[in-house]
Amino acid sequence: MAPRTAVPDAALAGLREDLAGEVYVPGDPGYDEARTVFNAMIDRRPAVIAQCETPEDVTNAVLFGRTAELPIAVRGGGHSVAGSALNDGGLVVDLRRMHTVVADPENMTVRVAGGATMSHLDHACQPFRVAVTGGRVSTTGVGGFTLGGGSGWLERKFGLACDNLLAVELVTADGRHVHADAEKNPELFWALHGGGGNFGVVTSMTLRVHPLPEFGFALLLFPADAGPEAVSAYRDLIDAPAPDEVGGGAIYMTGPPEEFVPPELVGRLVCGVLVTYAGPEPGLREIVAPLAALEPAAAMVTEIPYVQLQCMLDDPPGMRNYWSAEYLTGFPNEAVDRFCERAGDMPVPSGTQHVMFPMGGRVADGPADFPLPWRTAPWAVHPFGVWEDPADDERVVRWVKDVRAAMRPWSAGAVYLNFIGAEGADRITAGLGAENARRLAAVKAAYDPDNVFRFNHNIAPAAA
Repeated sequence: MAPRTAVPDAALAGLREDLAGEVYVPGDPGYDEARTVFNAMIDRRPAVIAQCETPEDVTNAVLFGRTAELPIAVRGGGHSVAGSALNDGGLVVDLRRMHTVVADPENMTVRVAGGATMSHLDHACQPFRVAVTGGRVSTTGVGGFTLGGGSGWLERKFGLACDNLLAVELVTADGRHVHADAEKNPELFWALHGGGGNFGVVTSMTLRVHPLPEFGFALLLFPADAGPEAVSAYRDLIDAPAPDEVGGGAIYMTGPPEEFVPPELVGRLVCGVLVTYAGPEPGLREIVAPLAALEPAAAMVTEIPYVQLQCMLDDPPGMRNYWSAEYLTGFPNEAVDRFCERAGDMPVPSGTQHVMFPMGGRVADGPADFPLPWRTAPWAVHPFGVWEDPADDERVVRWVKDVRAAMRPWSAGAVYLNFIGAEGADRITAGLGAENARRLAAVKAAYDPDNVFRFNHNIAPAAA
């Protein structure tokens, strides 16, 4: 017999009546699909899933959850590696039906509904040749991405996503609809630049966009044993310094079965250097010339629409995930060697990636006041475990932790919280900054004193 929710039938009937969207409980057709998230390691069974279609639906769902004394999780894209979009036995406020994106090229803004993904955002902006920094895959939710800071391929040119945040509409824990921008509720607005989903359910946000008439990328693949030379060359290219139009990263990965990849590299550990370029192809080719001189085993250099790159690294559904990160004060030769050595322990073949990202540019130059102390770090190392077999769980998790330990001598201490799972209160404080954490706790006390929204990198409300 299918399990039943403990919520009284009359209360559920009232919720179904109040919502323009759909309500799912255990045993309903579609329930298991509705509770599936990006990370296949997460297997939780909420008592109620409220798929909202309007801000009023969100208010009704939150008030229902509070009246029924259910713990409340909020789902946007469902990309949190820790599975913060779900809970066991509680209510999920699911925003995925709220995915409208409206670009306004005349005012260089875009309005994004709370459940929109990067795919929705990028496809709305591409016809106008405008963009804002987005996540590195198309299935990431715009809301959680932006509220946590928002690091992506265009960040060196356009800043973090939250640097471009102009206004937010959200529903608070007591069901109120609140607007926040630089002039109205400015302290809440500040908190939404890195404080995550702690303060309410975001139903829409307005972002600044930038002209992006041309975009391209280069992917150069090297045998794993040539990795140290390739990684060093990419580091030197960035440190030269490279113009802000240049992004990308050095990535150890499984050789993909693409036409441009030699058969002997397919399914084997390779070192890739990805160079993204917010400009025309001739400029890109000039930038990557020092890397091309290393004679990679495979190379692709092309100008494409930005929206196309955004979906090229999408992982297939149903994969298991475990990630973390260390932000570095520098990337000297010893750190390069340590980074490359750790690639030897990666599970191959798999979707796992061992990544080094450059920061700098508009990221480092952005507002110093926001609770994002990691933004001044010049480099980030991001071990990104993606695999299929549960028997590999212990091995991959250990590898991710070993990468962090190996890079710790160069760690800046602060970390982008969207890149990590549940790693404890100290890591949350490190991601926000101790003084910022105290200030955020005061904002939390003003808007969510009962800590209703706690399935996240949680900021506990300051004591009265």
